Amino acid sequence: MPIFADRLARALESVDLVLADPAAGRSAAESVLADSGNDEAAAIALRALGLSWKENGDLARAVRTLRRAIAVAEKCGERYRAAEARMSLVVILSDLGQTEAALAEATLAAAVLTGADSARLDVNLGLVLIRIGRTSEALAAFDRGQPVLRAAGDARWETLLLNCRAVLHLYAGRYREAAANLLRGEQLSRQAGYRLLNAMIQLNLGYLARMTGNLPEALDRLDSAAELYAAHGKRGTNLYADRADMLLAAGLATEARATVTESIAEQERSGFRYNLAESHLMHARTALADGDPAAAATAARTARGMFSRQRRAAWADLARHTEVSARFATGERTPALLREASGLGDRLTAAKWPVAPHEARLIAGRVATDLGRHDQARELFEQVARHRHRGVAEIRALAWHAQALHALSAGRPSAAEQALRAGLRVHAENNAVLGATDLRAHAAARGEELATLGLRLALERGDARAVLRWAETWRAASLRRRPVRPPDDEQLAADLAQLRRVVADLATIESPAMRGAARSEVSRLNAERLRLEAAVRDRSRYARGAYAPEPPFAPAALAETLGERVLVEFMRLDDDLHAVTVRDGVVRRHRLGSYAAVLRQLDAVRFTMNRMSRRFGSPVMQKAAVEAYDHSRAVLDGLLFGPVRRAMDGGRGGEAGGTERPLVIVPTGSLHALPWTALPTCAGRAVSVTPSARLWKAAARAAAAGHGASATGRGTVLMAGPGLAHAEPEITALAARYPEAVVLAGEQATATNVTRALDGATLAHVATHGRFRSDHPLFSSLDAHDGPLYVYDLERLGSTPELLVLSACESALSGVRPGDELMGLASAVFALGTRTLIASVTPVDDSDTRTLMLALHAALAKGRPPALALAEASAATGIGGFVCFGFGG
Repeated sequence: MPIFADRLARALESVDLVLADPAAGRSAAESVLADSGNDEAAAIALRALGLSWKENGDLARAVRTLRRAIAVAEKCGERYRAAEARMSLVVILSDLGQTEAALAEATLAAAVLTGADSARLDVNLGLVLIRIGRTSEALAAFDRGQPVLRAAGDARWETLLLNCRAVLHLYAGRYREAAANLLRGEQLSRQAGYRLLNAMIQLNLGYLARMTGNLPEALDRLDSAAELYAAHGKRGTNLYADRADMLLAAGLATEARATVTESIAEQERSGFRYNLAESHLMHARTALADGDPAAAATAARTARGMFSRQRRAAWADLARHTEVSARFATGERTPALLREASGLGDRLTAAKWPVAPHEARLIAGRVATDLGRHDQARELFEQVARHRHRGVAEIRALAWHAQALHALSAGRPSAAEQALRAGLRVHAENNAVLGATDLRAHAAARGEELATLGLRLALERGDARAVLRWAETWRAASLRRRPVRPPDDEQLAADLAQLRRVVADLATIESPAMRGAARSEVSRLNAERLRLEAAVRDRSRYARGAYAPEPPFAPAALAETLGERVLVEFMRLDDDLHAVTVRDGVVRRHRLGSYAAVLRQLDAVRFTMNRMSRRFGSPVMQKAAVEAYDHSRAVLDGLLFGPVRRAMDGGRGGEAGGTERPLVIVPTGSLHALPWTALPTCAGRAVSVTPSARLWKAAARAAAAGHGASATGRGTVLMAGPGLAHAEPEITALAARYPEAVVLAGEQATATNVTRALDGATLAHVATHGRFRSDHPLFSSLDAHDGPLYVYDLERLGSTPELLVLSACESALSGVRPGDELMGLASAVFALGTRTLIASVTPVDDSDTRTLMLALHAALAKGRPPALALAEASAATGIGGFVCFGFGG
């Protein structure tokens, strides 16, 4: 073969090779260029080299190299080779945000290219046209190019075309058309072995799943794409931003914000300026959802400026919409904001954004209402409300909200409440697909505004039963459904076991005996811990649930189940704390005062209890701590129970004969961390604290059906964990009371043995350290012999014990999310079968804990219901801090 022909063949081969293996393709191209000559082969090799730099993320170097390819080709009269290089340059310039230059290069290339090459140029051109909002022209380019590529048997470029056309349909809300393109692209890329292209398809299939409400599938697809990119040494420029969008859709605003911040840093490093604008917009949306409208407005302005420079008017309007939303969130209600939001609604509709136009008009209508422009407000609300029976769930929920506001503006509060309930049903149906506990708990934020408005309307009209119904409508809804195991459950178990080993190794290496261990080993183990935690968290989120409608909450049925008990349910609106009491079927509402004032006293109670448990300081200091504790708990008791005492006690200040009725308490917000038994009203009284009245009623009816806990030792588990001085003596003493119990201590108290024993037990007493993780409550844990026993481990059980006693400090603490959704050890077990939990929300001295626990089980052995048994044990020993959660009998 002549030398020139050999170089030409090698140059052409390098172009094909760079698409499959950029490093190998670059090496082949450099080999061609090492031979002297500025000829056709050199022009082709330079194009391959430029493409390799693009694949490696060095866009500036890719542009310089492709421009050299064009210059060499034109100098030696190879106009076609120059046009091919221009075709490659089109997308890279667009990625850099230089859309004008990209279109200019496409025009020059189109004048030369023919056949399949012309169709390939149409793919690149169509992508640029999508980015600048010329979607009709983009669709025409794709429709023109696909038959040519199919006839040429070019699976790679047809897959690229299908992916781009799917993105166009996704942005326009044409999800059926998007799915058809993506599924065909998935098939082509798999058959041809194009794994990187398949990663792109998986990414957009995930986005499609997110837009149609299937978040578990969306996250699964996204992680599949990430694995494919990682296998090729790539991170995927859109991965972070798309993950942030999906997390935001699930209500995980803080996690989404951290993810998109990482996305911006990655794109700054890579030079992909085009995608950077979208990431800044996502940052604005996450900041807004995270309660930071000032940061949201700043990020949205940054994004708008970048979009404008890229000639992407439709995207610039989307960024301006987020700016408007941020201004609304800060409380701005001005004619200027009304004009801007109303105009955006029209422009966003013309740009065919699926959701944003309805959000903009809803904001405009609310501003118009506050400005007293009621006719204009009703017109805006009506435009949104027309969509309440069609479209994706996000649009229908917005439409029902608009319908409620329309009814209110027309003076029809009953119709408004009906619309709010319909909107919440849409949210409930949409959230039902979520199987993972953390997704369910955070997704409650989607319906919080509707539920809050319903509660406000009920309070305004003074209807106590309606207030109770609205308070229960959206409260702790995730705990009413059992978590769903993810599809790859065995891998989740393996990840948890490995995480346990890593944490145990960390505990060993960080112990006083090992303090001289190399920092590098500590860093390595911490990095592995974070990786495994992410794997467990992400895998659990693939679980998919199903919708099961619930009957409306009925106060009359609750009153019947309560019997002689008295319910006190707390709720708040802004800083106003309210309560509803139910006694002998009579439902009353009460305004208690400032929530902030209550929190100040709650902090004082917890602080002084902490000091007393540590017995810190001189006798004088300890006496001062006790006096401060007595004062703060008395003040807090007055704030919470003073206004409701007559309703609780039937107007007599206490029952005749000195017997006080059992209390069922439903806290709100930070009151979930209150040691209720420390308050004078609750001292010596049977008190059950429950996440919601609905959950309590279900547990009470299950117990009445004959499925109560047994104190005979049958089905009993006693576990002593490591590092707790009172644990083994406590368990040894209890073993004498429960001779048939399964006893686990020392090396037998491994996570595997403990979970196996707990599964289906009637009664379990666990004496070990508990650890609450506020950053991720589902990684809260109990110490087993071989490492932490996580909430994720408990969620894999068939059922947790009916009565569970956690003899550990602060083991009942939970993370509280909107809708009083709880996440932590205490809350997890209620969704898994536990009806009663006795645990602490404050530090308690070890010796005091043992004394109280032995007294508790002595009372249980006498047949006392759990809440009464705890009350008697606390009164007899003078030791508090423990609370009976759930159904206390």
